[in-house]
Formats: sequence, structure tokens, C-alpha cells
Amino acid sequence: MRRSIDDAQDDHPADEEFPPVSWMVGLSDDPNASEDGEPRLSITLEERGAAGRGLVAYLAPDTARRMRAAMSAALREIGEDPGI
Repeated sequence: MRRSIDDAQDDHPADEEFPPVSWMVGLSDDPNASEDGEPRLSITLEERGAAGRGLVAYLAPDTARRMRAAMSAALREIGEDPGI
């Protein structure tokens, strides 16, 4: 099973030093994504226009929650409401 949850592009202006990046969050039950065979959340980052050549991280639920907490903390740090 592979399922896409959301995808978008980053928000900085593109230039030669920092190429534009696309991100995607999804689900995967790929047996190569985990040692225990459990589904994983996948996060893909790749240069825009370079589909299939990015990096994919497969996160267990605890790791995904840790990343979510880090994003919330970063939003609070810049004075933004972290939402849910």
C-alpha cells in the first residue's frame, strides 16, 4: 500500500544556491521501509522537477509524533499558533 496524504512546494524564492524543493507526506507498507513490517509514514523531499531523485524518510508513529512536536515548537518559537 502506498497512499499520498499531502504534497506542496516550499515557500522560499528559487535561486542558484537554494533550488526550489517539493515535499510529500504519505503512507507506505513497503517491507523494506521497516524491520517489523508495520506501515510507516513517509516524508519525501526532492528538488522541484526532479521526481524520483529525492530523499525518502520512513517514520514509525513515535518518530512522526516527535517530528510533529518539533514543528509545533518551531512555530511557537516564531510566534505562530501551531494548530492541532
